[in-house]
Amino acid sequence: MATDSENLRHRLDRATAHLDPPYAVVDLGAFDANAAALVDLAGGKPLRVASKSVRSRDLIARTLAGPGWHAVMAFTLPEAIWLVRTGISADVLVAYPTADRGALTELGADPVLAAAITLMVDDPDQLDFCDAVSPPGRRSELRICLDLDASWRLLGGRLHVGVRRSPVHSARAAGRLAATVAGRPGFRLVGLMSYEAQIAGLGDAPPGRAALGTAIRLAQRGSYRELLVRRSAAVAAVREHADLEFVNGGGTGSVAATRADPAVTEITAGSGLYGPTLFDAYRAWRPTPAAFFACGVVRRPTPDLATVLGGGWIASGSADRSRLPRPWLPAGLSLLGAEGAGEVQTPLTGAPAAHLRVGDRVWFRHAKSGELCERVNELHLVDGDQVVATVPTYRGEGRAFL
Repeated sequence: MATDSENLRHRLDRATAHLDPPYAVVDLGAFDANAAALVDLAGGKPLRVASKSVRSRDLIARTLAGPGWHAVMAFTLPEAIWLVRTGISADVLVAYPTADRGALTELGADPVLAAAITLMVDDPDQLDFCDAVSPPGRRSELRICLDLDASWRLLGGRLHVGVRRSPVHSARAAGRLAATVAGRPGFRLVGLMSYEAQIAGLGDAPPGRAALGTAIRLAQRGSYRELLVRRSAAVAAVREHADLEFVNGGGTGSVAATRADPAVTEITAGSGLYGPTLFDAYRAWRPTPAAFFACGVVRRPTPDLATVLGGGWIASGSADRSRLPRPWLPAGLSLLGAEGAGEVQTPLTGAPAAHLRVGDRVWFRHAKSGELCERVNELHLVDGDQVVATVPTYRGEGRAFL
């Protein structure tokens, strides 16, 4: 009897028999199931789709067409402008501060864009930059969201758990910045965001590392308890100066936990739609793998090795094996420790390698989020054992925002 992985491999092979690798596919059944599962995990709180994790307008639109998804979190201002102008969303939050003069000029000159896009701020210098590019009396009012740092700081700040994002960490600092924004002409404070990367972006069950998993879970529980109190206080401090439209938090790895925070009104998710390998290390929820890329076998350096062309589609973050793509089908293949995934070739070992021949496909899963779409111009959408549509990625539309 064929295993689930064998059935998946045969289904993908049949669907794409007319294509020459390398190419990428999205299994629509798994993609839609992941979107619905994230809505269930959110427990009634609306979701923003993180565009940097998807990087295809068609799939962002598909997500937004489903219940429970209501808006977009973009990663650059030029991208946000493009998404609004092309009708993908009329509510786009830019997740990171911007210093793009051209985009700020375009934003301030267009009341429709200014009403649809919210900028991220964590320092008055960013407000000064906006004013220098487009003075408040000569532009539309700009919507502003404050970025509250969600990291856990212990021992007087000497121990830092999480990523280093915003300098705004305390409720007092959030209140001070809110007062500054509220007092500046040409800006309107509408939101607060905090991304708990140490919870949402860090798997709590790393394979084969039980002790590390225990330590991560302890740290995540402590961090969550601290953030629950601090975020609530920060929201209260900010609301002394503005009527907030939203308080955004979370990510794919923390949707269920973040929904329990009463201060949060909406949650962001994106990577979970594709189900990349980093989320195999989560206990709370593991998305169904939905995105794959195929590389073709081109040579056999030894009877026990098979080499595919390409394969080195590496994710951002700390430079370790967790950022490498994983050979997935046929099951049982692995990368060589001395070579990893190469830019132009990737040798593979494992029992199935001895049976692969020139021209065979090997299916990989990418590690994190948007790196898959930076390598291909299009995604082939598979339903069952057929390609039912082919849609462009950002790259395929000539849009390289970062």
